[in-house]
Amino acid sequence: MNPQIQDTTPMLSYAELEAYVLQFNPQRYAKSRNFLNGGVSGLSPYISRGVISTRQVYELLLKAGHAPAAMEKFIQELAWRDYWQLRWQDNPQAIAPRAVRAEQPSLPRGGVPQAMLTANTTIHAIDTGINTLYDTGRMHNHLRMYTAAVACSVAQCHWLAPAQWMYYHLLDADWGSNALSWQWVNGDINGKKYYANQENINYYTGGAQRGTFLDVSYDDFPSLPIPTILKDTQPFEAATVLPNTTMLSHDVHAPCFIYSFYNLDPNWHANEAGERLLLLEPSVFAEYPVSPKTLQWVIEYAHQLIPNLQVLVCEFNDLAPRLHGPVYFKEHPLQAYRGTEEARDWLAPLRGFYPSFFAYWKRAKKYVM
Repeated sequence: MNPQIQDTTPMLSYAELEAYVLQFNPQRYAKSRNFLNGGVSGLSPYISRGVISTRQVYELLLKAGHAPAAMEKFIQELAWRDYWQLRWQDNPQAIAPRAVRAEQPSLPRGGVPQAMLTANTTIHAIDTGINTLYDTGRMHNHLRMYTAAVACSVAQCHWLAPAQWMYYHLLDADWGSNALSWQWVNGDINGKKYYANQENINYYTGGAQRGTFLDVSYDDFPSLPIPTILKDTQPFEAATVLPNTTMLSHDVHAPCFIYSFYNLDPNWHANEAGERLLLLEPSVFAEYPVSPKTLQWVIEYAHQLIPNLQVLVCEFNDLAPRLHGPVYFKEHPLQAYRGTEEARDWLAPLRGFYPSFFAYWKRAKKYVM
């Protein structure tokens, strides 16, 4: 029986994850991905945590016999994820919460609509999606866009606080994909705000709701006043409660492989001897907090995937003097380690800034199609 990815996101071994990808249907995905009950992959938490890469997913689908042209839409979605990562890596400060606040100390309509925090926007599909997010750490991508559109395009809130709120609860928390997608909805990337009216939401979610503040034509959105239900906002304030840990006995002269919130790759240097540390830096989680549900899932999954892993809560600069052997880690915008930085496994071997996804896709397509 093929393993199935449920909303609870089981902790699949890498072999089970491979088996799941091999039986995934990218053609069904292309036809139905925007529908709430569509054939989405459910792979996002595994990709975001670095358990499996976009490249590995692509190669497994080729192994399963899917021709690149027949799964182009799904490959594009993998490419979108890499594109956001490249933009983040090119300019981390563009979306760093501290830098955004410093640049705009008086954010227009700061905070998150109170009705959104309490799942009481009166848009049934969105409210159900928010409650599902709270319960499972998951939210369908189309619902994320609807939620962001209500917060930014309709409630006219700055993107930062709502993006932090959603990131905090997401099991696939990826600040690059999350924050830049919110900027895209807000029109900061392509100069055009994203809107979705009630008819669109009903169509893709199977609803039949009418008479809401979204039950208007698209021409009406730019002049739509802020609905009363969305006027009250609240700052988003959250903190990650990290576990208390102590450094276990280790060989300070042995190679040290540092895993992180964004790298739980079980195959990374798997056959080499050395110390394996999951490093949770308080400074990172202070600026990018995640929920107890997300953190617990990550720590438990890391122990399942990686033998002899030690979890350590401290800054790398405090750890470094205790390491006298070679140090290895994977590249990521939130990591300022010292040692041997190894490249991520990108879908296409591209670097640098691309002003739009389609400029990036034009180049990437040559490698994957």
